[in-house]
Amino acid sequence: MTILDHKIDFAVIFSVRNANPNGDPLNGNRPRQNYDGYGEVSDVCLKRKIRNRLQDMGEKIFVQSEDRANDGFKSLNDRADSVPELKKIKADKKGNADEYAKIACENWFDVRAFGQVFAFKGDSLSVGVRGPVSLHPAISLQPVDITSTQITKSVNSVTGDKKGSDTMGMKHRVDFGVYKFVGSINTQLAEKTGFTNDDAEKLKEALLSLFENDASSARPEGSLEVHKVFWWEHNSKLGQYSSAKVHRSLQVEMSEDEKTFREEAIILNELEGLKVYEFDGK
Repeated sequence: MTILDHKIDFAVIFSVRNANPNGDPLNGNRPRQNYDGYGEVSDVCLKRKIRNRLQDMGEKIFVQSEDRANDGFKSLNDRADSVPELKKIKADKKGNADEYAKIACENWFDVRAFGQVFAFKGDSLSVGVRGPVSLHPAISLQPVDITSTQITKSVNSVTGDKKGSDTMGMKHRVDFGVYKFVGSINTQLAEKTGFTNDDAEKLKEALLSLFENDASSARPEGSLEVHKVFWWEHNSKLGQYSSAKVHRSLQVEMSEDEKTFREEAIILNELEGLKVYEFDGK
């Protein structure tokens, strides 16, 4: 498999209807908003969903959710030590950090894509890997309305004479919003981690079906939908244009009172000599 030999930029447009795409734990798990009322989904949340989709596709993932762990390991330290070569390097007081990073990248897709810090309690070896794939947070294209609903449980969690305080709760949802996020794949870092052209294709597939197998009480099936993925492939390692200019070439004009996504709202100003591919979400 060939190492990625050309810069890639991408953008994803998705909609949210009656769901909480990313709750803020510091704000009662309300959907994230900026001070202007626009909805946000953090880059960390997006990477989690990408990892989950890649895991569903059969890829080996290092940072697995505890409820999705499919290899029996309960911590990152245990997962790293499950690779004999990594455990041997870590046990050596003069362990080779570069060799450790190389083996980790070979073993796990998300390490060679997003990077990872390997620094565990009690270990003398600390290894940092910078990944080639970078993501911006997703921002809604119009201010979003958030509805909060009081909910109750019909039974106490523990035996008691009176109804416990934990029988009451709140649920929050975004009524409707269209969000966009962008990202890039850096070829210089791809060379260091071994990120290949095939890896880039798998990442694209994960973006196209980002919210499949992601349902929960806060995100019912079908409440989040990927509408479009735009994929720019440059003809060189450095790229023909800056990522900022490429991302800016895609605009989505949604008025504040629109409650349905329209493809006509997308305005793509193609850049001379730069290939762009447009895909419908799955």
